[in-house]
Amino acid sequence: MKAIRSIFLLLALFLPGFLLSGQETEAEVNFSEVIFSHIGDSYRWHIADFGNKHVELYLPVIVRSKTTGWHLFSSKKLEDGEYQGFRFGSADGPYAGKIVEQGVGGAETRPLDISITKNVLALFFSSGLLLLLILLTARWYKRHDVYKEAPTGLAAFMEPIVMMIDEVARENIGEEDYARYSPYLCMAFLWIILNNLLGVVPLFPFGANLTGNIAITMTLALFTFSIVNFTGRKEYYKEMFLPDVPLFLKPVLPVIEVFSALMKPVSLTVRLFANMLAGHIMILCIVCVIFVVAKMGPALFGSMTVVSVIFGIFLDFLEFLVSFIQAYVFTILSSIYIGIARAKE
Repeated sequence: MKAIRSIFLLLALFLPGFLLSGQETEAEVNFSEVIFSHIGDSYRWHIADFGNKHVELYLPVIVRSKTTGWHLFSSKKLEDGEYQGFRFGSADGPYAGKIVEQGVGGAETRPLDISITKNVLALFFSSGLLLLLILLTARWYKRHDVYKEAPTGLAAFMEPIVMMIDEVARENIGEEDYARYSPYLCMAFLWIILNNLLGVVPLFPFGANLTGNIAITMTLALFTFSIVNFTGRKEYYKEMFLPDVPLFLKPVLPVIEVFSALMKPVSLTVRLFANMLAGHIMILCIVCVIFVVAKMGPALFGSMTVVSVIFGIFLDFLEFLVSFIQAYVFTILSSIYIGIARAKE
């Protein structure tokens, strides 16, 4: 009985975050719209449904038109259509779901858009939460002598994580340079795993698909790429452009090495993005099975609901594991790339 109660409790927590905003279960559900609305960015944040009432957080729109200058207003103003010359792009156009203004000849044009979208708000929240965790941990070490007492509370939780990343940096970068790069690697690991875990929880203010957004993962990868190439030793560039190889290979190897250097951030970007995005899509597909069988009779509906919930819970736990693995893989590959650039001749 305890196990059954636990399953239905998790069902109650699991489903609200994935239910379609503005749709009742009896209605025909557009599953692609359900999935892409939850994994994509938005100018509003759907929180929950209570009957026919939809609780949503409308986020601020900040845009700059080429003709009328800056505008600041709530995204709710765009729900009924056009506002101050701005509207959402047509569904079949190149700017579907984005804010556009009507240009010359009626064509849709994009203004400069720095709005606080769902992903941006989630970014602020997770970064603030990470900063708070780090400052609270630092405060414990400031007030206690670690040679006389062991860490407790949050410090005891954070210390093994930091020591693990510190050891990764030491092994891959080297004893001489690892301390210089450990802060970045610790930040990358903690930020990625925190956002991975927050994205699995479907309740506000969690549930944003931040690390499943390629712009986010590309930015992280570019940080690593910049550190590797701006702090690399001269031996790193010598081996890239003037390798000590037979003469007939000298024109070929630099091309291969440059291509390899450019592919490193691409691999970091796609690996993290694809794995986290796939996890969200799999969980959403499992939940959508409930709506598929909703009209196929109570027996099939009831049994498939239980199966979907069990598989959904299993995928949730699997996603927690993948969250750690992907954060660790990104960090260890970044340390390896930095180590290659810092290697002596």
